[in-house]
Amino acid sequence: MANTKERFKEKADGVAAEIKDILKEHGSKKIGEVTLSQIYQGMRGITGLVTETSLLDAQEGIRFRGFSIPELQQKLPKANGGTEPLPEGLFHLMLLGELPTEEDVHDITANWQRRSHVPNHVFAAIEALPKDSHPMTQFVIAIMALQTESKFADRYAKGMAKKDYWEAVFDDSMDLIARLPRVAAYIYRRKYKDEDHIHPDGLLDWAGNFAHMLGYEDETFRELMRLYMTIHADHEGGNVSAHTTHLVGSALSDPYLCLAAGMNGLAGPLHGLANQEVIKWILEMREELGVELPSSAQIDAYVRKTLSEGRVVPGYGHAVLRKTDPRFSAQMAFGKRHLPDDPLVQTVWNIYETVPPILQSLGKIKNPWPNVDAHSGALLVHYGLVEYEFYTVLFGVSRALGVLASLCWDRALGFPLERPKSVTTELVKDWLKGEGEIWGE
Repeated sequence: MANTKERFKEKADGVAAEIKDILKEHGSKKIGEVTLSQIYQGMRGITGLVTETSLLDAQEGIRFRGFSIPELQQKLPKANGGTEPLPEGLFHLMLLGELPTEEDVHDITANWQRRSHVPNHVFAAIEALPKDSHPMTQFVIAIMALQTESKFADRYAKGMAKKDYWEAVFDDSMDLIARLPRVAAYIYRRKYKDEDHIHPDGLLDWAGNFAHMLGYEDETFRELMRLYMTIHADHEGGNVSAHTTHLVGSALSDPYLCLAAGMNGLAGPLHGLANQEVIKWILEMREELGVELPSSAQIDAYVRKTLSEGRVVPGYGHAVLRKTDPRFSAQMAFGKRHLPDDPLVQTVWNIYETVPPILQSLGKIKNPWPNVDAHSGALLVHYGLVEYEFYTVLFGVSRALGVLASLCWDRALGFPLERPKSVTTELVKDWLKGEGEIWGE
């Protein structure tokens, strides 16, 4: 007799085949205002969320409160002598919907410095894990350990009024953002630098201090961290990390629980882990070809080989965008300004020239252009941050800015528990035969 696992596989294969046939014949048929294809294929194109902090346009790219990334680079305050925007300014913009002044940014920096103390039990929780644990595992455990500090959880247990939810969520969010660089840097130094930890520098801005605690004192690396933390902060509300944070928050879970859930989503290969996959793919290509700077012809051949093996070219394509990701362009401009002769960075640019025409020739790719992940790893490697498993943690520290700003809005606007209706394939088949309705409460 087949065991449970084998029986599940048999059942799943049968249902998968049925679904394929149903979508082939009825995929464009509407259920209410959406199609069967949308229901079965990741809810693509269904507008079902409100996210105030940013909006993604297929042609224009991400806009934060209406401002494009080039506009943010021009308009947001910068560190003394710097050219890249301070993430504190972006957080102010996302939270309040207005461009910050220099004083606004300094106030947020000082606020986060005051809130940045990490309790010892958080470090103990990290230390309880094997050192070879993936950095994202350690990061999520640390966020969960920080949950003991939640003001929302404490006040809710004591009978907090609904009108005050936003305030407790705001305080938790500010505390979390303030502490994440310390936690992330601790994980990095523990895993990769023989536990040689570096204490915070209270005179530096949020991203600059993060760079310092990681162990990189080059001022251009601090500038890279300011840019990185800004451009990765938000990407409207439907991506996995943002939607998960929002969904868990709708159950009135505190911001620590919400962010931990969102970070578990970010750790997936189809989301934040993609930046790790990009640099891994490039390094494997260079090793297989035996050259530091592959030619266009060599890249072309390797790309076609990758595709022929049924694999994707990591860093290319996006669920929404239909042009080169402006976040890629911002990083490319940084590279051209600060490290134009780096062979790995030049390889990224050569891939950019080679891959889109190949993908376009296949006729099946809606977006053959690079996304944010296609460039970030090469810049980090230039400065010596070669541990690509850690890159998703960097992404997570940045993404906290957007999802927590949005969470503040969720509670301020009193958004309810999120509970979409789901159906079974059996019900879909009955409905297609005219036997009953498919929608409900």
